[in-house]
Amino acid sequence: MSFKIQKKDWFTLVKTGVEKLDTTVAPALKTELVLLNSEGVKNIIIDLAATRYCDSSGLSAILVANRLCKNAGGSLIITGLQEPVKNLISISQLDSILNIADNFEDSVDMLKEKVGGDEE
Repeated sequence: MSFKIQKKDWFTLVKTGVEKLDTTVAPALKTELVLLNSEGVKNIIIDLAATRYCDSSGLSAILVANRLCKNAGGSLIITGLQEPVKNLISISQLDSILNIADNFEDSVDMLKEKVGGDEE
């Protein structure tokens, strides 16, 4: 599938290599995220830089990841949002639920803060 998964020391980076995160791709992403969670991964950064379109199934996969990370005592950060995807998240009012960073470096910093001392 068109996802690159890089396991780091304390988080896993998932890069979507797809232009459209829709019903044809989202189930595979969801499966990948559930698999990572079952392997004990609790901090995930999803880089959506390649993704220009996202529908409800794509959002659903992201929300599943968010829930899995939270339940495991970790965090999900999404980064690399292109304008159409950012707008969809905003319209869906998910920007208040999801942790969104402008770029990879910011997402690592945000994750460090969350993992550092502010674990819920």
